[in-house]
Amino acid sequence: MFAYILEALSNWFEVSERTRREAYLASSTDIVQLEQRIRSLESTGYSN
Repeated sequence: MFAYILEALSNWFEVSERTRREAYLASSTDIVQLEQRIRSLESTGYSN
């Protein structure tokens, strides 16, 4: 039961983080800014 709860929490955090990153990228005003944001996320290991 404990493992199930940990797995569910882990999945929830992963979905939450992915949604946050997608919103950050989607708010780019043009392709140049989008590419800069993608490079920034890649270079920091998606920790922004």
